[in-house]
Amino acid sequence: MKVALVAGEASGDLLAGLLLGGLRQRWPSLHTFGIGGPRMADQGFEAWWPHDKLSVLGYVEALRHYREIKGIRDALFERLAADKPDAFIGVDAPDFNLGLEQQLRQAGVKAIHFVCPSIWAWRAGRTEKIARSTDHVLCLFPFEPELLQRHGIAATFVGHPLADAIDLTVPRSAARAALGLPDAQPVVAVLPGSRRAEIDAIAPTFAATVALLARSRPDLRFVLPVAHGLRALVEPIVARFAPEAPITLLDGRSHEALAACDVTLIASGTATLEAALFKRPMVIAYKINFMSWQIMKRMRLQPWVGLPNILCGEFVVPERLQGEATPQQLATDVLAWLDAPQRGEALQQRFTELHQQLRRNTARTATDAIAQITGQA
Repeated sequence: MKVALVAGEASGDLLAGLLLGGLRQRWPSLHTFGIGGPRMADQGFEAWWPHDKLSVLGYVEALRHYREIKGIRDALFERLAADKPDAFIGVDAPDFNLGLEQQLRQAGVKAIHFVCPSIWAWRAGRTEKIARSTDHVLCLFPFEPELLQRHGIAATFVGHPLADAIDLTVPRSAARAALGLPDAQPVVAVLPGSRRAEIDAIAPTFAATVALLARSRPDLRFVLPVAHGLRALVEPIVARFAPEAPITLLDGRSHEALAACDVTLIASGTATLEAALFKRPMVIAYKINFMSWQIMKRMRLQPWVGLPNILCGEFVVPERLQGEATPQQLATDVLAWLDAPQRGEALQQRFTELHQQLRRNTARTATDAIAQITGQA
């Protein structure tokens, strides 16, 4: 069996890597190829282009890279149309994948989209394009299939693979020991994102927040997981804005950092869901290009941006967006969690319930759906 996949950026690579583990169990001789990253490569995936080619932030940056991205999509379609796979799975990245899925579907390839586009949060009009482009959508969240089915789109709730991968009980002491952190000292994990544009936008603010926190609470320790290949970008920012702070840069290891910390300062995205699955209090912050923000703001359908708040249906953790994301405000929000442990305990219970809801053995459930769609059961 041959399956083509496209996963953009680190979060898509992570999700696709977990999915590929289930597919390989069902079909040991499976051949997979397309656009992906190191997590997918660990499962035998053949990357024709690296996943970071699709890692752009907001409309303005996407426009700057439009010619290159369109060239990749055109070349990928020609290659897949000439030697058709049994299925194509677009992992998130709807701006890239939906158009490609539509082309491939018209060419006779089964098109599956993994991760429902956030039509419940913004861009509700996208349902028509999803209906044209896909044979089936594999949904991470339980409310999505019904919403899609109202528009005639076949969909299955498969749960979230991170909910399967992350233990219900957080190994805090073990994570601290692995990172060389003392068991009793308060720790803040700082996660500024995994894309260059994301780090350019938010990392200076996060580093300045760390400097403020370190001055006001000398007992605090900080850990900052750095995504693959981005240390040269992060180190100068930390050196400039938080030169005296007791902060340790980690090569990856974000899950250990989240397990070890008492609270996390984190950029909006999949990482916020990971933090929720680790039952951690968090402060979400996000900054993007001004024009991109103006466009997105007009398309929003919900008051929340962070996944934990969206899934809980209320502001269970603070979100600071654009101009609200100042070092002073973020430091105040972090200290509010540290100084009120009872709030953190209540949040932990809420996140435990969310974790259990999203645990559906995603790799097997998604594989069952893919087998049915492709007739390869």
